Order: sequence, then structure tokens, then C-alpha cells
Amino acid sequence: MTTHTTRMLIIGSGPAGLSAAIYGARAGMKPIVVQGLQPGGQLTITTDVENYPGFRDVVQGPWLMQEMQAQAEHVGTRMMWDMISSVDLVNGSPFKAIGDSGDEYIGDVVVIATGAQAKWLGVAGEQTFSGKGVSACATCDGFFYRGKKVVVIGGGNTAVEEALYLTNHSDDVTLIHRREELRSEKILQERLFADPRINVLWNKTVDEFLGDEKGLNALRLRDTISGEIQDFATEGAFVAIGHAPATELFKGQLEMDESGYLVVEPGTPKTAIPGVFACGDVMDHTYRQAVTAAGTGCMAALDAERFLGTLDFAKDAVQA
Repeated sequence: MTTHTTRMLIIGSGPAGLSAAIYGARAGMKPIVVQGLQPGGQLTITTDVENYPGFRDVVQGPWLMQEMQAQAEHVGTRMMWDMISSVDLVNGSPFKAIGDSGDEYIGDVVVIATGAQAKWLGVAGEQTFSGKGVSACATCDGFFYRGKKVVVIGGGNTAVEEALYLTNHSDDVTLIHRREELRSEKILQERLFADPRINVLWNKTVDEFLGDEKGLNALRLRDTISGEIQDFATEGAFVAIGHAPATELFKGQLEMDESGYLVVEPGTPKTAIPGVFACGDVMDHTYRQAVTAAGTGCMAALDAERFLGTLDFAKDAVQA
């Protein structure tokens, strides 16, 4: 077992974690980033990225994350190929974490950037056509389906919001829900039902995503009441059944909302434990964009720098 010490320990290596690392390294905190199960985060499984500022042409998600990591390393970040299996946050700074490797990580501050994963249906063809007609983010990918026939699968707030958003790009949007009524807020339902561009298919589940080498072209639907099977033609399908934040590691130590997202002080990345900050999708169930994740990563690093400055001043005063 090796012990790694740092002023700033960052758990997670998506846009939030790497942005925190860039700012932290430039501030002289010599951050360590423990990359986790999916180094680079969700963008590494995203192909075309067209909405990240600074790029006129479409860029590839994996390339963008490689560049972010290279920038973080260039300014002094240490990247660790490990996954944190346990943390001790309640005893205050310095904080301790243990990796699957058995290594121990000790940081004066901790930045949590473990992200969230979209929930998938888990049916045939879903992963085959991921990025080729199947998506879990209309805000990210809706632009690529302008003028095309698209569907949204789900019945909660996320699904209704995605369907409404897609009307910016398509006049033929279908919401598919397994029940006969939606779970979303009433005001969202009113907007949905009032929009002539949106049709709703009730009591339907997706059995399979269908397509060919060009991509998705249909869904195989099952009626939840009659059991009848039908194929529904579409060029784009957006799975909107929620997200699962990666917060299991912090249960019993940090406050979470009813969906499992970390609770922070409004408008900041500060958790209830001084010196522990949360950024990106692990604390953001509203926007979930790479650029907003990067922004909160910057905020976490700036607040961490201020915290360490206060900590250092207090230590100097005691020694004096």
C-alpha cells in the first residue's frame, strides 16, 4: 500500500473533476485526480459534441476529454488509475480515502466529481444503436435530429421536458409511456398536451430498438394491456427515465436529496462538511451539461483555494 498526499484530492475525472484540477494546479495545490471506473466521464461514450464552447466544428467526446486531461497534467495534476472504495470525511481535514488498489489518498480538501449515469431500459438494440439514433440527452443531441421523426421514452419530468425541447428541432415528436398517465408536474403536462407537434402513446413499453448499419429506424413496442406488438418507425429515440448519481460512496457522511444527489449550499459547490466540495452531475440534477459541470468544477477549485488559505492562516496563528 502506498500513501499519496495532496492539498487537493479530486474523485472523478469528467469535465467537472478535470476543470477543478486545472484551476487547482494553477493555484499551486498539486491536485491528485483519482479517475474512477469511467475515466473521462460520460463524454467518453459520446461521439459528436457540438455545444461545447470554443469549437466551431463538431468534436468527438473522447478527444475532448483527452485534451482536458492533457491540460490538467500539463499544469501539474497527477492522474491516478484507481477507484475509491471508501472515504472518511466526517473526521475533518485532512480527509482520507482508500482505493481498490489498496493505496491511501490523503487530501487537505476533497472535490467530489463522481458524476451521474443515465438510466437505460436494458433491452435489445439499445447499446447497439447508442450514438446512432439512441440517446439519453435531448439537449446534447437533439440538434442532430432536426426535421426528423423522434420519440422520447418515459413519463416523468425529464421525459416531458425532453419532448418539449425536441419541438425546437422536430415537428413530429412522440412520447411513449408504459402507463396511462404521466408522473410529471401538471404544468409540464399542460404544456405537453397543448403542443400539436407532440403525440403520446400510452401503455407501451419498448421491447427492442431496430435498425441497420445506418442506425436506428424503428422501435418494437409492446402494449402493456393487450400484449400486442407493433413496430413504430422513428429516426431518433431519447431514453428519459432518469439518472443515477454516483453517490453510494458517501452515504451516511454527506447529505443527499431524495434522488441521491449530493446537497450543496445553493449557488456554491460547498457541502455541509468544510473542505468537502461537490461539482458536476453528482450535485446537478437540472442541467447535466459538460459546460455546466466544468463551471462548477472551477467553482469548487476556487472555493477550495479559499478554504485552504483560511486553514493555513489559522495554523500560522496557532504556531505564532
